Amino acid sequence: MALREILVVPDPVLKQVSAPVAAVDDGLRALMDDMLETMYAAPGIGLAAIQIGVPKRVIVMDIARQDEPKAPRYFVNPQILWASEETLPYEEGCLSVPEIYDEVERPARVKLRYLNYQGETIEEEADGLYAVCIQHEMDHLDGVLFIDHLSRLKREQAVKKVKKQAKAA
Repeated sequence: MALREILVVPDPVLKQVSAPVAAVDDGLRALMDDMLETMYAAPGIGLAAIQIGVPKRVIVMDIARQDEPKAPRYFVNPQILWASEETLPYEEGCLSVPEIYDEVERPARVKLRYLNYQGETIEEEADGLYAVCIQHEMDHLDGVLFIDHLSRLKREQAVKKVKKQAKAA
């Protein structure tokens, strides 16, 4: 396993649409292991492959609280099959938009289909933080950042702040 560099805005790679994965094999599992290690080290609760410069439809997540045992999850080629009309506002942040947080409104519940770490097809419903996080990460697969859901002014301010932080580092 290896730590990978997390891309930050305004890196144009983050706006790419990720390609579907043909099969879950040892090479893909190694990528997911690296992604998980990188996400934990950041620290974060979700990471899409594009955030480390790999344009594949792959996500890792762990929404367990700090006082709970780790519960890593792997999503290959995830799809939303259904989304509730009811929405949930949630303050989101992103490893690719460091230290910026803002409220985004998303469907409160979704039904998904994806391949897991073993390549098995899984269908399940998600709600609460799980629903928010999977939708946030799936946006990355389509080149969408959470700040793209904000007003143009808030988005421009966020990118400006991240650029300023990078220069100061």
